[in-house]
Amino acid sequence: MLIKFETKSARVKGISFHPMRPWVLASLHSGLIQLWDYRMCTLIDKYDEHDGPVRGVDFHAQQPLFVSGGDDYKIKVWNYKTKKCLFTLLGHLDYIRTTFFHSEYPWIVSSSDDQTIRIWNWQSRSCVSVLTGHNHYVMCANFHPTEDLIVSASLDQTVRVWDITGLRKKTVAPGSSGFDERGRGGGSTDLFGVQDALVKHVLEGHDRGVNWANFHPSMPLIVSGADDRQVKIWRMNDSKAWEVDTCRGHYNNVSCVLFHPRQDLIISNSEDKSIRVWDMSKRIGIQTFRRETDRFWAVTAHPSLNLFAAGHDGGLMVFKLERERPPYIVHGNTLYYVKDRYLRTYEFGSKKDVPVMQLKKPSQNRSYISNLHYNPAENAIIVCTNLPNQESCYYDLYVIPKSVDGSSNPEVGNSRSSNGLTAVWVARNRFAVLDKTHTIHIKNLKNEISKKITPPACDMIFFAGTGNLLLRDGDNVSLYDVQQKRVLNKVRVPKFKYAFWSPDTAHVALLGKHVINVCNRKLESICTIHENIRIKSGAWDDKVFIYSTNNHIKYCLRNGDSGIIRTIDLPLYVTLVRGSNVYCLDRSCKIRVLSINNTEYKFKLALVTRSYDQVLYMVRNSNLVGQSIISYLQKKGYPEVALHFVKDDRTRFGLALECGNIEVALDAARNLGDNLCWEKLSAVALQQGNHQVVEMAYQRTKNFDRLAFLYLITGNLQKLQKMMKIAEIRKDFSGQYQIALYLGDVLERVKILNALGQKHLAYLSAATHNLEDECNTLRSTMQNGDILPNTLQNPKLLRPPVPVMPCEGNWPLLTTRKSFFDTTASGGGNAMAAVVEEPDAVGDTDAWGDDADMNLDEGGKGEFIDDEAAVDDGEGGGWDIGDEDLELPPDLEVTEAVGTAEEGYFVPPTKGTSQLQVWCNNSSLVHDHVAAGSFESASRLLYDQVGVVNFEPLKSIFLATYSRSRVAYTGLPSVPPLFGCPHRNWREAGARNGMPAVECKLSNLVEKLQAAYQLTTSGRFQEAVEKFRKIIYKILLLVVESRQEVNEVQQLITICSEYIIGLSMEIKRREMPKGTLEDQKRQCEMAAYFTHCNLQPVHLILTLRTACNLFYKIKNFKGAAGFARRLLDLGPRPEVAQQVRKILQACDKNPTDAHELAYDEHNPFTICGISYKPIYRGKPHEKCPLTQTTYLPEYKGRLCPVTQICEIGKDCIGLRVSPTQFR
Repeated sequence: MLIKFETKSARVKGISFHPMRPWVLASLHSGLIQLWDYRMCTLIDKYDEHDGPVRGVDFHAQQPLFVSGGDDYKIKVWNYKTKKCLFTLLGHLDYIRTTFFHSEYPWIVSSSDDQTIRIWNWQSRSCVSVLTGHNHYVMCANFHPTEDLIVSASLDQTVRVWDITGLRKKTVAPGSSGFDERGRGGGSTDLFGVQDALVKHVLEGHDRGVNWANFHPSMPLIVSGADDRQVKIWRMNDSKAWEVDTCRGHYNNVSCVLFHPRQDLIISNSEDKSIRVWDMSKRIGIQTFRRETDRFWAVTAHPSLNLFAAGHDGGLMVFKLERERPPYIVHGNTLYYVKDRYLRTYEFGSKKDVPVMQLKKPSQNRSYISNLHYNPAENAIIVCTNLPNQESCYYDLYVIPKSVDGSSNPEVGNSRSSNGLTAVWVARNRFAVLDKTHTIHIKNLKNEISKKITPPACDMIFFAGTGNLLLRDGDNVSLYDVQQKRVLNKVRVPKFKYAFWSPDTAHVALLGKHVINVCNRKLESICTIHENIRIKSGAWDDKVFIYSTNNHIKYCLRNGDSGIIRTIDLPLYVTLVRGSNVYCLDRSCKIRVLSINNTEYKFKLALVTRSYDQVLYMVRNSNLVGQSIISYLQKKGYPEVALHFVKDDRTRFGLALECGNIEVALDAARNLGDNLCWEKLSAVALQQGNHQVVEMAYQRTKNFDRLAFLYLITGNLQKLQKMMKIAEIRKDFSGQYQIALYLGDVLERVKILNALGQKHLAYLSAATHNLEDECNTLRSTMQNGDILPNTLQNPKLLRPPVPVMPCEGNWPLLTTRKSFFDTTASGGGNAMAAVVEEPDAVGDTDAWGDDADMNLDEGGKGEFIDDEAAVDDGEGGGWDIGDEDLELPPDLEVTEAVGTAEEGYFVPPTKGTSQLQVWCNNSSLVHDHVAAGSFESASRLLYDQVGVVNFEPLKSIFLATYSRSRVAYTGLPSVPPLFGCPHRNWREAGARNGMPAVECKLSNLVEKLQAAYQLTTSGRFQEAVEKFRKIIYKILLLVVESRQEVNEVQQLITICSEYIIGLSMEIKRREMPKGTLEDQKRQCEMAAYFTHCNLQPVHLILTLRTACNLFYKIKNFKGAAGFARRLLDLGPRPEVAQQVRKILQACDKNPTDAHELAYDEHNPFTICGISYKPIYRGKPHEKCPLTQTTYLPEYKGRLCPVTQICEIGKDCIGLRVSPTQFR
């Protein structure tokens, strides 16, 4: 039994599957109705209008409706699209047990404790018939799938079959008075005496009340379950019904039972907390699923899928009885798969699908083929078969016949069988078998054992190329060398199931339940992809892994990029990807070919592999649009690529600024006409020294102050004078005066000050500059009482320097080769075409001498010619262009094209890779990413390795590590300092292989540990806890070289976590009240737990003394004696030992405990880091991924209080502090 989905809620009394969508309805004993998406594992909606338990619920087959019935005597019909109750049907006088829709007619059948069955018309919202006859509660009533029958079960120990042909004829195909009599109530007789519903059969045989009865979907059979703990099978015909057989096995009331829709099976559940599967032909139980505490109340089957749902006291679960994954293997152009016990081949090219061999019948009915493994060298195939009992699993070795006659019923192939969990090929004539003792047997083609290997602990093996195997042990996957008998590498994949190798076996995709880990041939992890829903299968398309989930077909690149290719309705299993076609198998083993648009992942792959010609071809010829691809290009550093196919001006403007393309940004800004865009453009253009664009931007935004300063720094005095006139016209006296200062125009400044009424300042300016005429004029305008200001004794002339060479053009730029995309975009044709330089760019040619200008005629005589005479129009006589007879329209005007030196735009040179980036590229250690300043990638590594979710405590350590990773030194005076990057591998670092130096060594942390010990000894517990916690934080940024040091790091983490738990528990114990006996008992328990922490002997002695004294005080002498003996074994000081011996003697006189405590020293346990309660061995628990501190399951997902940074219970790969951990 495979559980696909589970919920936790109140008791579930009714369940219904949606016929098309992945939904399941659950009616609860609390009065709530829940709608779940079992594929996405999410709660969609809740419906709460019933008063009391809701026992019956059912989806309509076509309409967006469902019906519910509860203990409030009401039947409600709901529309799940509008999320409202449409109407309520009233009529029952007691609890309603079940409600079901008819598959064709607008009817609802309901059963009730009022001993009646009612049929309702949900379109007319009225009761059309009442079926009476039972004399006790009617527990169940349901329609026949195809016939006009109803089956009902009652606590009167009978099952009744009702014929409703009369009701159908009267209401669905009415005569003259059919519809008039529809609402008169059940059991009414029409003109000819035909009743609406008749009792056709009464089935008696159960000894107690019957809880459920159900029709077989296609055969005249009925199954029933009752309080007599029996499941009975009944057969009926038109005249009678009789009991066929009884299935016994339940040991409590059978609450629900049904036929399997597509197999000869019966499924029943019971209040004995079990679900049982029965074989209809043998009438025996073949499978049982039990829960520890929850009784089962309801079970239902999906109308079209092999899914079942069962409701119990604690919620519901959706499950399968067996796997539906089709067994298949692909080799080259051929797909090998098994369908209906036939091994078939499908040629992808010719689409030829033929059976090649019949497989032998399985030894048990409940077996299924799990895997196929093909050997092309020997044309042999291994078929692995799984059974419910794993120890009985076996495999068959077949040799595929070379000639296939095309028969639809080929012969049974000869096979060599043997027991084994699985078998895979390891060489052309050898295969490995994992037996039930988890030993690997290497066998030859005769199925004879040639070698036995005892591998590391593993529960499954997988193909890994010649001589290698993949071993799975829980969530760890190891690459194992069969010859050397050693593990080459190990990687963590939670719930690993399948391995898909690329055609060249250079890469492998390891598929877990919700994760994909792409590794290379050495099993070194390249990238990891996480999904929220189950991953089904996959196949490689060149360097891209295409995989399927329950809902989508997706892609994964080796750099970690992933995306959706298309949506699928039902799960499919990808076998091969070829071009734009994906070849899949569905669960019925049918070949399905899906067409996909592979442009997106091909485009991203071309970017990753730097195939720029292919990128450009896709840009020009593919429909690559959307914000997602644009943001992807920006994120990956390719804004110039996005610029080629973006049409939106605002987006083009942003991309152009990002890649420094001023011309494109200028065109976009003109189209937008937004002042903010012009301001951004001016800032970027100013950085590049493009004064002309800056001037235009300032003019568009009317930023006159900046424009004037631009003219000043470029030495354009004429335009600066024009700006002064413009300021005068605008009456911007402040700007006018400032420009006059820029120009050194004293007369203009005097004029401005005089016009503003500042005559004293105007006079002072004129007098200081010896302008006598202006001084006299100003004196004459002053009044008699005005006092003239005194001039300075030694004034200095403030005049800006005269520009020697005004900067009329833009700044000179470096001559660089244009990028691939810029070259092709500018119309250069072939991107690899050579660049022809102008003659001026070559330089002075006088050094070649006069021979450079000599022209030799045919006679061999030298003749000096003039330069202009030597150069003709460039067309020799051999060119027959043929433009003499062209007839052009006479009204055409020819304008001479004027070339400029600015036709091409500047492309900044490619920036080199900084050492900080080199560190990130070369290492996957957290320290190296933090030292490089890449806090984001370091945080991601910590999240993946040890589940860190709270980075606030690490902020100061990150910043300190980053600041220590570089050294600064002075290069030249008055310039910013230069930075150096010290390397720990400086001997072989070079420019591309460097690793940052490490400031904190393992020995430093050991010294800090000793300081923490001293704080503990002195009783400063809070300070000691902080010290131990800081050591753990420092360990995250540690780098060690050897595996021995890695083990020492793990020991150091364990020591710190043990002390943090123990000391935190002691701090809390001391803060607790001591007034009541319960408080004293809790203090004793916590003191006892403290003695089980892994402490140093000196500290353990102190904890044992405390626990011994506390136990002695509450007269728990037996426990106190145990602590005393443990204390004496540690060899304490003589005075302490003497005191302890006295306590021991007193305890031995009365070795009993006065109070029962939650403490058992003989049963191994760990301490929950939150509740400080013991978790005994074998009990469920969750762990901190960093310190392995245990917690009770209810604390999963919370922040670990020991580290204060990690998430409890998160699946992680483990801390990596050494390069040896990646080998």
